[in-house]
Amino acid sequence: MPGATIFFLVLVGAVGACRIVELRLSRRHQRALAAGGAAPLPEPVFPAMVALHTGILAGAVAETLLVGRPFVVALAIPAVALVALANALRFWVIATLGVHWNVRVVASMPLGVVTGGPYRFVRHPNYVAVFVELAALPLVHGAYLTAIAGALLHVAVLHRRVGLEESVLMADEAYRRAFDRKPRFFPWPMS
Repeated sequence: MPGATIFFLVLVGAVGACRIVELRLSRRHQRALAAGGAAPLPEPVFPAMVALHTGILAGAVAETLLVGRPFVVALAIPAVALVALANALRFWVIATLGVHWNVRVVASMPLGVVTGGPYRFVRHPNYVAVFVELAALPLVHGAYLTAIAGALLHVAVLHRRVGLEESVLMADEAYRRAFDRKPRFFPWPMS
């Protein structure tokens, strides 16, 4: 097996391992939030989101190995850079939110509204990070079908997830005051 393919498989494995660590951290945060009176809300889209993330990782590996996608350095370098930047943003989000960071929708605003870190610029930097990471990761080894299909499905899942999350967040007056005028995903210059 070529070294580039081994690198890609290790990278996909590392992303998968990070997701498992994040799930454990999320459960710990859920317990802490529940102790403060905030519990996860029912969200029917969560299983679809988990399946999608898992499917993108598996699909990228399958497309690379079964279809024999070539490793193109000119595509791999920017894709790896995007994966690295997306992870840096996600770790910044996790560090900024602290115990509020969660993979589930939790109405934790009564415990405080976080407005620092990347939240100074946008309302949902974590979704930006995860979307970019999962769109770029398959491209590291040319799995463009997985990247395209995954991105399109991710848009559909995020549309429902962000709608649910914002219905909860915007119901809180302190959150509304802090974020009502901030863009959702991209810090476009405000006029």
